[in-house]
Amino acid sequence: MNLKKAFLAVLLMALFTYIPRVLPIVIFRREIKSTYIKSFLNYVPYAVLGALTFPDILYSTGNFITAVCGTVAAIFLAYREKSLVIVALGAIFAVYITGFIF
Repeated sequence: MNLKKAFLAVLLMALFTYIPRVLPIVIFRREIKSTYIKSFLNYVPYAVLGALTFPDILYSTGNFITAVCGTVAAIFLAYREKSLVIVALGAIFAVYITGFIF
């Protein structure tokens, strides 16, 4: 690849990653007053994070049953308001133990 094409590729990538970052600032210059839109935008990051990570959780161990057991353990510990370290260690322990069974 010659230098001109590489420079054009970098320029286009920079442009197309910059547009989604600047566009909301340009569109929403004033404060959003609608409580519906505010509440919707408040939950978007959590929904996106869940949609991106949850499918990978179920296939991370190579065994669906152990992945589900680890997920259930993590959800249970998080619901009980344990710290992030305890939740992660509990999920790892659940996967490790169920790995011996299944």
